[in-house]
Amino acid sequence: MIDRATIDRIMDAANIVDVVSEFVSLRKSGTSYKGLCPFHDDRTPSFSVSPARGVYKCFSCGKAGNAVRFIMDHEQMSYVDALKWLARKYNIEVKERELTSEEREQENERESIFIVNEWAAEYFHDILLNHIDGKAIGLAYFRSRGIRDDIIQKFRLGFSLSQRDAMANEALKKGYKAEFLVKGGLCGQRENGSLYDRFAGRVLFPWMSVSGKVVGFGGRVLDSRTKGVSQKYVNTPDTPVYHKDHELYGLFQAKKAIAKEDCVYMVEGYTDVLSMHQCGIENVVANSGTALNLHQIRLLHRFTQNVVLLYDGDEAGIHAAMRGTDMFLAEGMNIKVLLLPDNDDPDSFARKHTATEFREYITTHQTDFMEFKTRVLLNDNSDPIKRAEAISSIVKSISVIPDQIKRAEYIKQCSTNIGTPERTLINEMNKFIRREREEKYKEAEREAARQPQNKPIERPTTNKLVEDVERMLTQEVVRHGEEVIFRDVQLNEGEKSADITAAEYVYYDLSADQLRFQNPIYNRILEEAVAHIHDDGFKADEYFRSHPDQQVNQVATELSTETYILARSNQMRQEDDSLQSRVLHLLLDYRMIYVKNRLGELKQLLPKTPENERAALQQEWMKLLAIRQEIARRVGHSIIVS
Repeated sequence: MIDRATIDRIMDAANIVDVVSEFVSLRKSGTSYKGLCPFHDDRTPSFSVSPARGVYKCFSCGKAGNAVRFIMDHEQMSYVDALKWLARKYNIEVKERELTSEEREQENERESIFIVNEWAAEYFHDILLNHIDGKAIGLAYFRSRGIRDDIIQKFRLGFSLSQRDAMANEALKKGYKAEFLVKGGLCGQRENGSLYDRFAGRVLFPWMSVSGKVVGFGGRVLDSRTKGVSQKYVNTPDTPVYHKDHELYGLFQAKKAIAKEDCVYMVEGYTDVLSMHQCGIENVVANSGTALNLHQIRLLHRFTQNVVLLYDGDEAGIHAAMRGTDMFLAEGMNIKVLLLPDNDDPDSFARKHTATEFREYITTHQTDFMEFKTRVLLNDNSDPIKRAEAISSIVKSISVIPDQIKRAEYIKQCSTNIGTPERTLINEMNKFIRREREEKYKEAEREAARQPQNKPIERPTTNKLVEDVERMLTQEVVRHGEEVIFRDVQLNEGEKSADITAAEYVYYDLSADQLRFQNPIYNRILEEAVAHIHDDGFKADEYFRSHPDQQVNQVATELSTETYILARSNQMRQEDDSLQSRVLHLLLDYRMIYVKNRLGELKQLLPKTPENERAALQQEWMKLLAIRQEIARRVGHSIIVS
C-alpha cells in the first residue's frame, strides 16, 4: 500500500496536461486544452483538459477523471500501478517490498504478460549486445544495414539464440510462468508440455505501446533460410495485450516529434523507421506488414491531422498509397504522398544518401493526394474509357472528405488540372455521397432489424430519483463542502454559535431524521468531509480527487467534472442559484421523494394488515402526510415533484 504522504506528493507533481500529452495531441483553447478523445472513435475534438482543476472530460463519451484515472483507463492499470507510473515520471520514490510468489500468482493476465514481455525485451537486447552469437550474428546484421548503436538502444533491438528453448529455459529459471510465456506469444507449447521459442534465430524488433510498454515482438530470420522462405518475418500472435492491426511500430519513439512537427510519415517496415530516425526524421511510424486500417488511422489522428505516405515507388507501393489515401481522407486528415525512386524503400534510400539529402528529397518531392492520383491514374492516358474511370476514382476520393469547404476547393482544383467542367465533377461527387449515405442508412436499418424492438421510455422510479438527488447532494459536498452557507448558528442550547459549511449542514440535516444515503460511497464522502472540514487548508475537491481509495477517487472525480441534473419532471427551478439555496432545495427534494416512497409502501401494506395492527401504520401515514404538506409549503413553487 502506498502511504498517503507519497500519494499527495505524486498528485501535487502530476500535471494533467503533461500526462495526457504523452498520449493525446492537445491544443490550447482558452484556459483549457482540447484534443481527440482516446477512449472512443473521435473525429472532432471533444476531449477537454483543465490544468486549473487537474481533470479531463470528454463531452462525447462522458469519460472523466484526473491524471491517475487517465493512466488507469488508458493503460489498463490498477490504481496503485497508475500511481507508480506517475511516480516514475516525476522521479518520486515509492518504497515497496518485493511481491511474494503467492502475490505474483494473483497478478492478472494482462499485467503478467506485460511483466514477461518487459523481461524478454531486456533478455533479447542483452543477448544482442553481450552474447557471442548475438554479437556475431544479430549485431553484425544491424551494423551491415548501417544501424547505429544509439538507434539499437533507442528501439531496444534484440536477438534470440538459435537454440529452440534458450529463452524459455532462462525465463522458467527466473521464475516466470510457462502459462504467460505461451499466452504472451513468446513461446509455443508441444503436446508433451515442453516449450519452444517462437523467435529462435531471429533479430527482434520490440513493439511498444504509446506509453512505452512492450506489447509484442517482430522477428526476422537471418541465415540462408531467407532464400525462398515463406516467413522471413514472424510476429507475436494476437494476445490479451497485442493486436498487430491496432499498433503502429515506432509510435512511442515518434509521438513527441509528431506533436512538435504536426505531421507524421507513414512507412512500411521496421528498418524504414530506424533509417529515418538515423537521418534525424523522428516523426515516422510503420504498419509493418498489416494492411492499413481504421484503428491505426484513429490512433495517429490523436497526435496530428497531417500524414505523408512514404512508400516504395513500385506497383505494390503505389497500390498501398492509393488504398491508404481514401481511408485517411474519410477520417478528416490531410494527406500527402511521396513515392521513392524505383527499387528503393526508405531504408535503402537513406543508406545511399546523406541525412541532408534525404531530408531535402522528402521536403521537395511530397505531393498532395490529388496531384498524386492525377499523375498516377491519368499519366497521359488518351483512352477515353480509362480516362473517365481515372477521373471518377479521383472524384470518389474527394467525396469521402467530411469538410464541405475542402471538398469544394479540391473539386475546383481538379477541374483546372484535368480540364473537366466543375459542374460535371460536382454531379459525379454528389452521386458518390448519396450512394454512401444510402448504404449507411440501409446498414442502420439492417442493424435495427437485428435488435429487439425498443421499449417505451419509462419514467424514473422513486428509487432512481433518490439516487439522483443523493448524487447531486454529494456533488455539492465534493465541489463546495468546505464553503460556509450559514453564519453564527447555534446548533444546541447553551453552545457557542458557529459557522456551518455545506458538508456539515447536509450531514446534520440528514442525521436529525436518522437518514442516510443509499449509496455507501456517498455516505463515506460526506462523513470524511465533515471529519476533515476544519483541517488547515482543507479543500473537499482536492482531497477527494486524490483519495487513496480508488472508488472514492473515481466517484469524486466524476462529480467534480459532470453537470448533473434531475429528470425534467423533478428539476428545481433555479430562481436562486446560490450554494445555500441549492443545498436547501436538494435536502427538501430528498425528503419529499423519501416521504412519497414510504407513503407508497404504506398504501400497499395497509390493506394487507389485520385491523388490530393497522393503528401504527395509520399513525405513520398521517404523520408522513403532514410532513409532505410542510415540505410542500416550504418549497412553494421552487420544486416540482410528480
